[in-house]
Amino acid sequence: MSLTITQQCIQQQRSQLEAVLSTPLRRLSGQCADVWDMGRTALNNMLQEGMKSMPYARSCYVMDTGGQQISDTIERDGQIIDLAGKDRSDRPYLNKVPAVDFLLSESYISDYTRKPSITAVQIVRVDDRAAGFVAALFDLRDLPLTASLYEEPTCWRQLKGDPSIRGTLFYQQRTESILDQHIQNVMAIVNELVAERGIFHVDLHFSSNRAMIWPANAPCNYHILTVDDLMDTDVCLAYEITPYPDSAVIPKTKIESILKALIDLRFADETIYLRIGSINIYNGLVGLTFSCDGSHYMHYEEFLGKSLAFWIGEAQAGTSTIP
Repeated sequence: MSLTITQQCIQQQRSQLEAVLSTPLRRLSGQCADVWDMGRTALNNMLQEGMKSMPYARSCYVMDTGGQQISDTIERDGQIIDLAGKDRSDRPYLNKVPAVDFLLSESYISDYTRKPSITAVQIVRVDDRAAGFVAALFDLRDLPLTASLYEEPTCWRQLKGDPSIRGTLFYQQRTESILDQHIQNVMAIVNELVAERGIFHVDLHFSSNRAMIWPANAPCNYHILTVDDLMDTDVCLAYEITPYPDSAVIPKTKIESILKALIDLRFADETIYLRIGSINIYNGLVGLTFSCDGSHYMHYEEFLGKSLAFWIGEAQAGTSTIP
């Protein structure tokens, strides 16, 4: 199974983190091997010294091959927590060592801090035999970002909706909403808001008579427009005239065409019809959620290139592209 875009981003980030964390932990493993037979205090002292070369680590400790902790837990500030003897054999990542010398665990919520965390484990070899492991714990928020972060793909993505809704699809039909009754004027107002007044993202909820909009001058705050707002041309006065951004992927001249296509999908069929449509001018995506609860996200050019028959005509023929 191919990885999703999010999974690919995570995998790349993990690979880079392994490269950053493995070297200091390997060095600490060798230092622990030198004092392995000298007892708990000697291991504690070595861990305290080793923590100085791992600035991102929250704590570290040493285990034997059975997963029993044989050192105390050494905190970042040098504090020693008496956890020698703690059984860590149930940790899922220990199933993979000593098959590999170094392992970066999956992320998890720490029982101790209740924060997203990760554990790096390095095998300790004494006279070429696996004697145990040294483990270092990290809070995810303390680790450096070493790879590119997630970016929304522009390829066409289809997501299936609630099976219970799909199962009753042909027992329902579109009920005309107040927004439907005034849709031409509503869409003219939406076009004005997006093209002229700084709104960069809009979600149109046709069936429930509302819209959610995101203004570029306050992108962390969305505004909810009721059907009364959407039918009142004066709502435009609540948003100042704003130059259309050069960085927008969707050209200003295409906004009206996209909105018209959303109207067509809303009224094209009484069974399979558009419930929610969205536009984001920066990533260039058009979102569609149909009465079957299936959703599509696609680049605006691809969306405008699809005929109405692609969505509805094929559906009536029994080969719908709607999930």
